[in-house]
Amino acid sequence: MAPVTEQMDECASNGVAHHVLESHQVLDVEHSPLMAIPGFVGPKETQLIGLGSRANTKGVQEEDALLENGSQSTEGDDHTVDPASEIVAPLKETSFSIGLQVLFPFLLAGFGTVAAGMVLDVVQHWDVFTEVTEVFILVPALLGLKGNLEMTLASRLSTAANIGQMETSKEKWAMIIGNMALIQVQATVVGFLASIAAVIFGWIPDGIFRIDHAVLLCASSVSTAFIASLILGLVMIGVIIGSKKLGINPDNVATPIAASLGDLVTLALLSGISWGLYKEMKNHVFMNPIVCVLFIALLPIWIVIARRNPATREVLATGWEPVIIAMAISSVGGLILDKTVSNPNFAGMAVFTPVINGVGGNLVAVQASRISTYLHMLGTPGEDPGLGIRKCPNPCWTFFSSDVNSRSTRVLFLLVVPGHLVFLYTINSMQGGHTTMTLIFIVFYMTAALLQVLVLLYIANWMVRWMWGRGMDPDNFSIPYLTALGDLLGTGLLALSFHVLWLIGDRDTDVGD
Repeated sequence: MAPVTEQMDECASNGVAHHVLESHQVLDVEHSPLMAIPGFVGPKETQLIGLGSRANTKGVQEEDALLENGSQSTEGDDHTVDPASEIVAPLKETSFSIGLQVLFPFLLAGFGTVAAGMVLDVVQHWDVFTEVTEVFILVPALLGLKGNLEMTLASRLSTAANIGQMETSKEKWAMIIGNMALIQVQATVVGFLASIAAVIFGWIPDGIFRIDHAVLLCASSVSTAFIASLILGLVMIGVIIGSKKLGINPDNVATPIAASLGDLVTLALLSGISWGLYKEMKNHVFMNPIVCVLFIALLPIWIVIARRNPATREVLATGWEPVIIAMAISSVGGLILDKTVSNPNFAGMAVFTPVINGVGGNLVAVQASRISTYLHMLGTPGEDPGLGIRKCPNPCWTFFSSDVNSRSTRVLFLLVVPGHLVFLYTINSMQGGHTTMTLIFIVFYMTAALLQVLVLLYIANWMVRWMWGRGMDPDNFSIPYLTALGDLLGTGLLALSFHVLWLIGDRDTDVGD
């Protein structure tokens, strides 16, 4: 093994190690392999080894391994050097390793959205969807819960696992119980507000308001949100703990798996519950109000449990703005879906809406979670990690630099076309939807999907760093906004594509027949 001073010089020449303040890091002498030999490292070398990471012993060991492979930062498929980005890469990952870890969860999540699309294609003809069309407005808002709640939970727990805050059983149980109570509070409130938004958006265009439909929407939304968040939250906890034990980065797998089940479970629950309550509404008029009151009455219990954990107590007090705004954004996408699918000429759009929205949301959630973890390993929100956080990053720097996050951006973007081709082939093979896969349809669909993901990845790179620079934890704030924007962009671009296809003559058996 080469002397430490030579390694430091080599790492510095590659932009890996930089001088930092002595207060940034106190190394764990007992567990650091370079500090185990008395007198082996002098004071100056010790200052160099402190890379500014706020991670625990596990993070220090990762950095020691990084010093032994000083040329790691030059590995990759792009040799462009960006001075602001070549500081420290706490997670040593090449493009191939990122793609390999993301690919399976991405495909699994995609097939989950395909299944959700097939379900929506069938249930759009049910009585509850044709008589109470505002249920369509609930679809993106409740499917967006996976971004507002489950993906945020996954990102939060992934960061905690990566920086060593879930090492002991006591720490794990505290994080699990606090976070599960938190998402039940958020799910109940967001479900209630989503039903109000659906009632308002349904009333504004037509000027018709029915109290029985409003109560039905409230009962269906609140119960669906509560049950779906309970199921998916437990699944997320198991995935993150299992990923950490298997040596897989939870950031790469947790959010896609949340989405793989999220759309299908939520849509199936919404369809079944709304259909059942619609039938009961005719015979037992008090059933829907009782359901609403029951779930709202449980709120104080979840609030008390969530307040006992310091981390969830902070989110409980400050984490409402992104969740509520994201719900409102998704509801606008739901209004677009309602007005488009209600037109028989565009009924074929239903099967593709969960797919395009789900894929975009999955990919941007992975990227946001990775950037957030990267920043957490360098400091705490509000501190400048020396990465040159910019108000409006150059798109070339976002997509083509040698930074590890730029590398993952390229990998995720390159998954869009092959992923959607697989999903379209699956839908076509299962004879789903009302749309024949013509070449011109595929071109328009792919254009919409690529544009959606391109915009989302760029916004994610700016938003996560912008929030970090203002002291906001991106794990709690960024993913709800990004997935909601994904729903709005995906639904809007898909609706535009269907309208253009109709205008240029791609209709009859191809579109909306």
